[in-house]
Amino acid sequence: MSDYDRIRVLWPDHLGLARGKYLPVHLAEQGTGHCITTFALGYDRSLIPAPGAYLLEGLPDVVASFNPDEVRPSWEDDATGVVVGHLDFRGKPYTVSARHALQQAIAAWGELGYSPKVGIEFEAYVLQPDGEGGWERWDTPRSFVYGTGRSADPTGLIDDITRTAWRCGFPLESINAEYDESQFELTLEYDDALKAADEAFLFRVLAREVALSHGLDLTFLGKPFVGVAGSGVHVNFSLVDADGQNAFNDTTADDGLSALAKGCLAGLVAHHQGLVALCAPTVNAYRRLQPAELNGYWANWGHDHRCAANRMPEARGAATRIENRVGDGAVNIHLGVATILQAARLGVVNELECPDPLTADGFEEVNTDVGAAPSLAAALVHLMADPLLMAAVGDELCQNFIANKQAEWERYIAAVGEDVPGGEVTQWELDEYLMYH
Repeated sequence: MSDYDRIRVLWPDHLGLARGKYLPVHLAEQGTGHCITTFALGYDRSLIPAPGAYLLEGLPDVVASFNPDEVRPSWEDDATGVVVGHLDFRGKPYTVSARHALQQAIAAWGELGYSPKVGIEFEAYVLQPDGEGGWERWDTPRSFVYGTGRSADPTGLIDDITRTAWRCGFPLESINAEYDESQFELTLEYDDALKAADEAFLFRVLAREVALSHGLDLTFLGKPFVGVAGSGVHVNFSLVDADGQNAFNDTTADDGLSALAKGCLAGLVAHHQGLVALCAPTVNAYRRLQPAELNGYWANWGHDHRCAANRMPEARGAATRIENRVGDGAVNIHLGVATILQAARLGVVNELECPDPLTADGFEEVNTDVGAAPSLAAALVHLMADPLLMAAVGDELCQNFIANKQAEWERYIAAVGEDVPGGEVTQWELDEYLMYH
C-alpha cells in the first residue's frame, strides 16, 4: 500500500450501494467505523427500525476492514488505492452484510467439496443531460446490437471505460452495444465467487464514475425506459471439484450435464419465486420481469435458451455453466450471487428432481405456470413463504431486507396511489432509483 497516499474502502450496503470512506494510507489498515443504522436507510434517506440496524439501540458502529493484498489502483488518480471492505460488528462478522452472506454460501459449497466459480454480465444504458435537469438516453442513432466502434460509441466513452478498467486490473472480458440504442453489455471474466463479486461491485462504480467524468451517466436500472429493452445482470456459475475439474460437466450424459448440475437447476427452479425478491429488489425491477421477454420471468431452465430463467450455454468441458438471468442492475451483486448459489445448493442437498428443460418458443408457449411475482410487494411475500431459502441466505439479512423493501413499497404506493401496470415506468421510480443505479 506504500504506493498510495490514501485508500478508498468501499462495501456493499443493503441496497447494493457502494458506501465507504477515504483513509490516509498510514491509518487504513486499522479499519474504520460506520454507523450500523446505514442498514435502515431508504433511498430517500428515511430511517426505519429494520432488524439488525440498531436504530433504537443507540446506532452503534460496524467496522470495515480489508486485506492489504487486495488493494488495487483506483480509476481516480495514481495516489489512490481502492478495495472492498469486510464488515464486523462487535468482533464478529456482521450477519446482515451481503458480502458475509456470499462468504457463507461459498463455505457451504466447500463443505460439499466444491468451489464456486462466477462470471458476471451487466447491461446498462448511457444517459445524457436532457437540458431540463434530468437525463435521457444517449443519442447514438447508428448503434445496433453487437455494434462496436464509433457507431455505438461516438465520443469514446466505452473506450475510456474499457482502458481504465484494464489499467486498474479489472478482468473485463468484453463490451459491445446491446439491443437498443445507447445500451451496452459489459462482461467480466470468470473467477472465484467472492473475487468475481468484488470485481463486479467495484467495476460498476468505475464504469459509472468514468461516464460522469464525460458529462454522461450510466444506469444499470432494470427498466428506466418504456418501449425499449430492459437491462439485466446475468450470473454465470459453475462448481470445481477437489481435482480442479468442472463438476457440471459429464461426458457420459446425453446432454453433457452432471447430476450435480441437474440438482442445481432443480434448486433454482424450486426456489425461483423467493430468489426473485433478492435478485430483483426494486419496484422498477418488475417492469422488466414480464412474460414473453428475454429475461428470468419463468421458473424453468433450458439448453441454450434465452427465454429460460436458467440457461445452459452450449459449451461443455471446463466452460460448462449455468447462467441465471433473473436479476437486474439494482441487485446487490454479492447478495444476488449468494442467493443463486444457495438456491442451487438446496436443490442438491435436498435431492430435488430436475424438471424437463424448456423446448417451446418461450414467448407464446412455456413449460411452467410458475413465474416471477407481478410486483416487489408480491415478491416479498414469496420470499417469506420460502423459509429454507431465507435460512440458507441468512435469516437476519433477509429480515432486514424485507423490512427495508416493505417500507420502500409503502413510499411508492403513498406517492403513486396504487401499483401501475407492468409496462409503465413512473416518475417516482426514476426519482427514487436512477441516480443510484
